[in-house]
Parts: sequence; C-alpha cells; structure tokens
Amino acid sequence: MNSEVLIYEVNDGLAWITLNRPDARNALNAELRAALWDAFRRFAGDDDARVAILRGSGPVFCAGGDLKEMAECSLTVPPPDYMPHLQRNLELDKPVIAAVHGGAFGGGFLLAQMADLCIAAHDAQFAIAEARWGRGAPWAASLPWLIPPRAALELLLLARPISAGRAYELGLVNRLAPAAELDTLAQEIGATIAANAPLSVAAAKRMVYAGAGAPLEAAFAAADALFEPAYLSEDAQEGPRAFREGRPPKWLGR
Repeated sequence: MNSEVLIYEVNDGLAWITLNRPDARNALNAELRAALWDAFRRFAGDDDARVAILRGSGPVFCAGGDLKEMAECSLTVPPPDYMPHLQRNLELDKPVIAAVHGGAFGGGFLLAQMADLCIAAHDAQFAIAEARWGRGAPWAASLPWLIPPRAALELLLLARPISAGRAYELGLVNRLAPAAELDTLAQEIGATIAANAPLSVAAAKRMVYAGAGAPLEAAFAAADALFEPAYLSEDAQEGPRAFREGRPPKWLGR
C-alpha cells in the first residue's frame, strides 16, 4: 500500500508509518490523509505489527493541513471524515507512537496529540497555529486531558510554537532524544511494548482512555471489565511460567 506520499513498513513487530512529502513539509493534503487512513486500517488488521511508529521524512515531522489545498477548495468547516484516521485512532487496540522532529504544527500537532505516546528530538517544536490563519482547532478539545488547561490556552491563544523541552515539561512529550537518535529511541520503546502481552497492552490502553473523564468508581469498574479477558487468557499463564523458567515469554494473543 506504499505510495509516493506515505511509506508503510513492518520490522520485528513494529509498523513504521512515514509521512513522505518532505518538499511540502509533510503537509496533510487529500492524498496523504487518504494514505494515512489506509495505513492505520492496515496496522489495525496486521497481525505482524504490534506497535505503530509515526514519523516524517525530511526536516519537519508535519506542518499541518495543506493551506494551499484549503485555499483552492475554499474549505470552511472540515467534514467529519476530514481526518478519520485520527478521530478513530483511540479505537485501535494497539499503541501508536509519534516520533517528532522539526515541527508538529496544526494537523501535525494533532497527530502527536492523538498518538498514545510521543517522543521528540531536541529540535522539535509544537504549535496550534490555527488562530494565526483564521482556522479552528476543535480537535484540541482533549488537550486539557494531556496538559494543564492554562498551558492548553497558551498554545491555542498565542498560536506560537513551544520547544520540545517545554512540551516535555508539560507532559505532552514522553521522552527526548538527539535528532540522530530519535529512530533508535522509537525502536527501543516500540520493541519493549511489542514484547509485552498483547491483551494486557490492549486492555491497558482502553482502561486509560475509559478512565480519563470518568468518575473514579466508574473507571475502576471499566478497568475490571477490560482486563478480565487478559486475566483469563493463556498469555496470563505464560508470563509467570516464563518468568519461573527464566526465558522470554511466547505470547499467543489468546
């Protein structure tokens, strides 16, 4: 399914999804948005891929929406399916890691926001620049779940970039690395997750999102229900058994 604007590769359980419009700063035109949708659907059904790593080619992770395309089509309110791969990303059972270098602006910020984990190069910058261009950012409604509300307001109202270091301080970024070592860090984190029991990983992801806006009692009830299949699985027995026998576990996903 590789195209000129996106590359999908699977190695050792990791799906590498690479935005490939470097000359356009990986701006999200219609072709790239469609390719991203296909990539996430492929990842969801790919038994050989347990973790996805989203990255950009060239000097910038993603500059956001393609403003030239927006101007050409006189885009007003984006339709509900404008960025469906992002809106539905939380429905994926498998984790997605955003590996950001250069800039993550607008829609690129959305990619980083909607990923489950975000790592960044020291040169990375993050911005919701929509206010500078008269556009909207309703997709940032979940931002106060990730960072303090006043930090979210700073991003939205100033519409200016913040550094990778500042994003790390706020909790928007999980880890930092030199630009030359970003892929290595992504590989290490992805491989660590991929080596864990897939049912436990899937339940953990669903639990966190289910509990994010729920009362504590409801969150615990949801967590119990989500993890029950993992507890009753063969993998739940394989993990302790492998530990006892001093060997890596062999996950079956059932």
